[in-house]
Amino acid sequence: MPVHAVPLLDVTPSSKAATRYARASGWLRAHPMALDAVLALAVLVCMITGSFADTGGPGGPTFGTRSPELRSVVLMVVGAAALVLRRRSPMPVLAVTGAVTLVELVAGEPPAPVAMSAVIALYTVASRTDRPTTWRVGLLTMAVLTASAMCFSRTSWYSQENLGIFAWTGMASAAGDAVRSRRAFVDAIRERAERAERTREEEAGRRVAEERLRIARDLHDVVAHHIALVNVQAGVAAHVMDKRPDQAKEALAHVREASRSALNELRATVGLLRQSGDPEAPTEPAPGLAVLDELVDTFRNAGLPVDVACAHELTAMPAAVDLAAYRIIQEALTNVRKHAGPGARAEVSVVRVGPAVEVTVLDDGAGGRPGPDGADGPAGPAGPESAGRGTAADGGGHGLIGMRERAAALRGSCSAGPRYGGGFRVQAILPVTAGAGEDV
Repeated sequence: MPVHAVPLLDVTPSSKAATRYARASGWLRAHPMALDAVLALAVLVCMITGSFADTGGPGGPTFGTRSPELRSVVLMVVGAAALVLRRRSPMPVLAVTGAVTLVELVAGEPPAPVAMSAVIALYTVASRTDRPTTWRVGLLTMAVLTASAMCFSRTSWYSQENLGIFAWTGMASAAGDAVRSRRAFVDAIRERAERAERTREEEAGRRVAEERLRIARDLHDVVAHHIALVNVQAGVAAHVMDKRPDQAKEALAHVREASRSALNELRATVGLLRQSGDPEAPTEPAPGLAVLDELVDTFRNAGLPVDVACAHELTAMPAAVDLAAYRIIQEALTNVRKHAGPGARAEVSVVRVGPAVEVTVLDDGAGGRPGPDGADGPAGPAGPESAGRGTAADGGGHGLIGMRERAAALRGSCSAGPRYGGGFRVQAILPVTAGAGEDV
């Protein structure tokens, strides 16, 4: 039987101590009043212990030569008990501890170290308020306690006990202000990091939405174009199957060629969704004006006469502009074939106008155009139908919207509407300086 190695848990004393420390720290952060109660108890022990020391003896400081009075013990207990609420009510706690310290400095002989509770309370106020409040409260507390100690002390006014009160209250204010500033700095860094993370997530979501919209436009253009041609050629084949089988075979050949082209373009478009390490990534370049003749031939084979005027130097345009021009022409000719009616003719013009390329697709058909919901409009005479085409162009199907979106993505424009006297016109102006790196 094979023996599997099982990793041993780290049970060293240091790991146990770290675990206990982390557990205790977490419990104290969840119960801050318990931590303040422990601090108050420690301050009370220190004050009572310090009250047994006599610093004014002839031979120097001595311990155990005096004991605190009952009044001093009560004041120390009150001052320490007030520290339990120092987080909830810092200013009232400072007032209470300052009052008991002032009473001890005036009446004590010699005074017990009740000022320790006022120092802790002053630090809490400085760490939880703003800087102006810290300066005002700190200076007032320092001045009142130091002046009381100097005026009512049995020793000289410049004794170390009096100067000690001045020093400890000043250091408490400075330390609390420094802690507050560092806490604000850390909070600002954390808030900036969270805002940057949200910005990155929003940017990623925006890019995903743009890529999804671009792929949807490509799929619509490919499917609308090729399926329309397949539908037309299949109808022709069914119509002439019995009487003219040769023409039916030719129509079926066009159906096969259109379906093959549709599958290839769909494979290239869907291939963009693959991961970088996936096999069979698309290697063919995106279509452009270099294959415009092949695109036009598919419509001519479907029975739509198309005249093309395209400058040869336009084949060197940026890839994004080249693809947008090709897709706009493809969608416009598909709409002509679907909606212009029988006997319609189309004209395609691609010319350079300054820093932009102007793409124009005209037809002389009288058929309907997609309505606002994408459905075909009714066919009719050129005059009455022109109004309906205008409405369709303003808010028509997905094809017109996709053409406008492609042009807008390159900071260009696209307009579509009826022609005077009948027919339809689609015109797009695409800046050549848009660059090949932009999404279309």
